Amino acid sequence: MKLIQTFKKLFRSIARFFDHYFVTPVTKIIFIFTNKYGKSGRQIENWLSSTNTLLFISLLLAFAIFVMIDKKIIVFNDNSAEVLQDQPVKAIYNEESYVVEGLPETVDITLIGSTTDLYIARQSSNHDVTMDLSGLKPGTHKVGIKYNRNTGNIKYMVNPSNVTVIIYQKVSETKTLDLDVLNLDHLDPKLVVEDVKYDTDKVIVKGAEHVLKDVATVKALVDLDSLATQNVGTNKLTDAILKAYDKEGNVVDVEIVPSKIDVDVVISSPSEEVPIKIVPTGEVSFGLGISSIELSDEVVTVYAPTEVLEKIKETGYIPIEVDVSDLKVSKEYKLEIPLPVGAKSLSTNTVTVKVGIEESTNKDFTDIAVETRNLPSGYIAQGVSANDAKVTVTVKGVKSVIDSLEAGNIHAYVDLSDYTEGTHKVDVKVEGTDSKVQYTSKVKQIEIKISKK
Repeated sequence: MKLIQTFKKLFRSIARFFDHYFVTPVTKIIFIFTNKYGKSGRQIENWLSSTNTLLFISLLLAFAIFVMIDKKIIVFNDNSAEVLQDQPVKAIYNEESYVVEGLPETVDITLIGSTTDLYIARQSSNHDVTMDLSGLKPGTHKVGIKYNRNTGNIKYMVNPSNVTVIIYQKVSETKTLDLDVLNLDHLDPKLVVEDVKYDTDKVIVKGAEHVLKDVATVKALVDLDSLATQNVGTNKLTDAILKAYDKEGNVVDVEIVPSKIDVDVVISSPSEEVPIKIVPTGEVSFGLGISSIELSDEVVTVYAPTEVLEKIKETGYIPIEVDVSDLKVSKEYKLEIPLPVGAKSLSTNTVTVKVGIEESTNKDFTDIAVETRNLPSGYIAQGVSANDAKVTVTVKGVKSVIDSLEAGNIHAYVDLSDYTEGTHKVDVKVEGTDSKVQYTSKVKQIEIKISKK
């Protein structure tokens, strides 16, 4: 539409010019001659109507218009400017042998010319901007930027028109390839990445010598979101991107060969059934004890990496604390199962626990040997006297539960993790296999002698 409006404006200007300078004056002259000379005027009118006269007048007018346009007596061009922003710059140099710093990614080009020419120029997709560095040797150079396009009557300016670049000799080094798995938290919680396999662990990095010195590691970025499938088994990932990093984790701009690799991501779903153990905290009301603890689920399936499952198996159970302070009657609890450290998911997240309450009684278990735990390596520990080697433990609970206990179910111990060589008074702790009862040592502290082996 803009081009059409331009042409309309051009033709209107021409029409007004001829109307003002030719048609109106000629008409007046003819009118004067006709009135003054009468019959002679009609002869002039006939003369002007003849074909030869009209042809002569047309040639004369065409010649006059040519002279006026050529001498710029009449100017129809309306010059304006157009800015082409962010035009990519192509640098020409031997990329196998050199590295160039300071190259601009884009430049702005200002075009100056007539509205029509600018319109045509804008429609063209060919805006080739180049920097010719061929033939230049390593060092610092000031190079001009060229706009390689036949612009016709259009003038142009490139901003910036010159830039200073530094050319370095390209060198190469061999680096060991490492892996970085991305978006692990987007994987199904029941799945784990068991292994990532790839064909090569060596890559070549190329660049300026002072830049290569900054490369601390090269990693293949294994993005799990890019996997076509995330199923148990081997999942192929094509074109994993390689990146070079410095010792602080910043990306280093170097050429890496190859720039991408294919990897096989092995996904598994290791799991283990682990018992749930309820650990009552606090004391029920005076004269009462816990007669029973019933769970809606005795075990829970834990999904976790194999090494995490091994640690959970060493513990033997997942403990869940339930506060029974001042409990007087049986009560049902809905408790959240804590996710073990390092685990990904559980088959169920909650468990219903029913705690039964009955009247309690006490019972003493004598001659419970005191164990030592967390003794530093290279040392031995023993009670100073016979009274420091064994203790009496009082058990409080429901009679039916206490009667089922045996001395072997009760463990008295001292924690020596913070003690060194010498004689020390240490607190006695007691635990038992049945969490429905309370265990208390009648002797609160014993003397332990620690010595080197």
